[in-house]
This record gives sequence, structure tokens and C-alpha cells, in this order.
Amino acid sequence: MNSTRKRWRDLSERQRAAILVLASVELSLTATAVVDLWRRPADEVKGAKPLWWPALFVQPVGPLAYLLFGRRRRS
Repeated sequence: MNSTRKRWRDLSERQRAAILVLASVELSLTATAVVDLWRRPADEVKGAKPLWWPALFVQPVGPLAYLLFGRRRRS
């Protein structure tokens, strides 16, 4: 059975760099969203705060959705 999946060593330097950059961006967005949700009072979160926790780990849309739509603007 031939596997069509490439191994890390089979990727070009450019492909490896792209993967590392995208992974870093995803990790940064997730960390930012987690810290923000942890510190933000429940009345400043749109929707139920406990429901946002699992959503944050749906990559990559969860952290983006929270950061863009899940927070109320502070006055």
C-alpha cells in the first residue's frame, strides 16, 4: 500500500517554513483568545462564556470567531 502522505523530511525548506509560520500564527491566536476569555468578565462576552471554551480549540475558526465576534466592546 503506497502512502501519499509526505513526511517532514520529504518537504522542501519553503514548505517546512510555511507550516511553522502558520502553526505559530494559530498557536498565537489560540493563546490570545484563551487569555482574553479567562480574564474577561462574563458580561463582556457575547453568549455563554462556558460555551466559548470548547470553541476555542476548533482550529482555526474558533479563536478567530471569538476574537472577532465573541467579545463586547469595553466602554
